[in-house]
Amino acid sequence: MGKNENLIINGSGSYPGGNYDKVSIRGEGTIVNAVDCSVFNVYGTSEAVENATVGSLKIIGEAEFKENVEADQTLVMGTMKVDGKALLKKVKILGILEAGERLSGDEATIKGSIAVNGDVEYETFDSSGGFEIKGLLTAETIKVSLRFGESSAEEIGGGKITVKRKKNSLLPFGKEIGFLTAKVIEGDDIYLENTKADIVRGKMVKIGPGCQIGLVEYTNELTHDPSATIKTKTQL
Repeated sequence: MGKNENLIINGSGSYPGGNYDKVSIRGEGTIVNAVDCSVFNVYGTSEAVENATVGSLKIIGEAEFKENVEADQTLVMGTMKVDGKALLKKVKILGILEAGERLSGDEATIKGSIAVNGDVEYETFDSSGGFEIKGLLTAETIKVSLRFGESSAEEIGGGKITVKRKKNSLLPFGKEIGFLTAKVIEGDDIYLENTKADIVRGKMVKIGPGCQIGLVEYTNELTHDPSATIKTKTQL
């Protein structure tokens, strides 16, 4: 089967995997074998039982991948669940993404929410939504805009880490409730707001308003907002 064939599912049923140019699911479809395709679009409900390798992945409806998935470009506007590892090189989440093992790639933009049971590793990680990461979040550049709810990671590591409160334009008079929690935050250049952490470690560290930090270890410079709480400060 060459990659010039398409798999178009409008009704419901189970279909073989293999190599396709385009997979489009508008009904309810299960792909029972490993699938490799240039385009994978889900407007209905889909389940991929084995590994999936995709060029362009777009989820408008609901998609569940029982094993691993690898995609060059990913847009999630609905719900995507990966039981195994998700290697999503360039990903934009407007809906919900759940990953059972780990999530990795080059560039992540989170406007919806992600929940990952393992580690998350990217070159750039930009979140203005919410995240729950049971392992380590690591990226060269991490930018977090806290709009609502609580985002959390076991540990956060990166080169430049920026965490800022962001006013919710829909609720201009609403109380700011966006918050970040982590056990350890470690980077070269760190700026934090509305963050609760046991340990913050870096070269240039700036602790902004709304922070509760147990220990700050810094090598070059530490500045902090008068309203921030820091139990212990140590220059290394």
